[in-house]
Amino acid sequence: MTNDPLISVANLTKRFGRGNETALNNLSFDLLVGGVTGLVGPDGAGKTTLLRVLAGLLTRTKGELRVCGFDPQKNGAQLHAQLSYMPQKFGLYEDLTVLENLNLYADLRELGTERRQDRFDALLEFTGLATFTDRLAGALSGGMKQKLGLACSLVRKPRLLLLDEPSVGVDPISRRELWRMVKNLVDDGIGVVWSTAYLDEAELCDRVIVLSEGRSIFDGSPAKMTEPLADRTFHLVGLNHSRRRVLEDLLTRQEIVDGVIEGQNLRLVLSDRAASRSLAEEFPGAKLSSTRPRFEDAFMDRLGGAKQSRSPFRKLSKILRPENGVVIRSNALTKKFGSFAAAQDISFEIERGEIYGLIGPNGAGKSTTFKM
Repeated sequence: MTNDPLISVANLTKRFGRGNETALNNLSFDLLVGGVTGLVGPDGAGKTTLLRVLAGLLTRTKGELRVCGFDPQKNGAQLHAQLSYMPQKFGLYEDLTVLENLNLYADLRELGTERRQDRFDALLEFTGLATFTDRLAGALSGGMKQKLGLACSLVRKPRLLLLDEPSVGVDPISRRELWRMVKNLVDDGIGVVWSTAYLDEAELCDRVIVLSEGRSIFDGSPAKMTEPLADRTFHLVGLNHSRRRVLEDLLTRQEIVDGVIEGQNLRLVLSDRAASRSLAEEFPGAKLSSTRPRFEDAFMDRLGGAKQSRSPFRKLSKILRPENGVVIRSNALTKKFGSFAAAQDISFEIERGEIYGLIGPNGAGKSTTFKM
């Protein structure tokens, strides 16, 4: 039946070793066709383990599970004909070309040679790799490798696509392109589960399942996740004090759930709106203004904020007291590999106690600058 869930999970538990390590703890959810479902959580939350259990690569310890109507442990062959799984480090053969990798995965997926040309043409156009068919996979950028991995996962059109943190190590432009491609797959009727530790990506999902230590602590839309934080997120603007020192002090207080420095301001999540009045009185020269809650705010609130009446950042070491002086100075820094300029005429100064960001797409010269 078309209304049957693509994934049905009931009381799913997975333990490793002699049962002392619980990776998944009594998970239950159904997933229907339509939209992107995000598995969200920090490292070690159970995201990869859950995807591997769904794909039939790991056996469950207990619980009921159906994926595309099949039990992964009993009907693996039937399931794999309808499911594709793209792990964090997809198994591309770097000494093979783009086209050779596609042919290899077509062989593994038993796609007949008479159907390959049309399928490959569609996938190469879809991923933007049509002009790179003769390039070795090892010579592709990180974003292009992920696109090739996605294409290899789709040589046979699946009903369900499982993506394990596909945007790790990918520049922002390629991340956008990956999301565009995945949204198109959803429009084409493919169910998609996308695991991520990037909270800005979670906001792009239609539904999120938030995992913490193997448990589901939220299941719903990103908008629903942030609802409890209405009137509890604020910007503290115009401080006359050291922002780091003020933040260090605020994070020790029960009424402060979380806080981060944003430019010249502090972004704060409070336990309740009433706490904002005393905070505004404490810093008369500054302005406390309400701001829209983000998924990240709600995530921190659920993982260790209001419930524990303390921020998880309290355990961070004390900040260093500021000392003036430039610790790194670059003037017209240049590095060439043959005729290729990996970095050219880069000048900057970094002072003690300053966080200096190098931002750019893959191949922009960030790593080369670091190495110099």
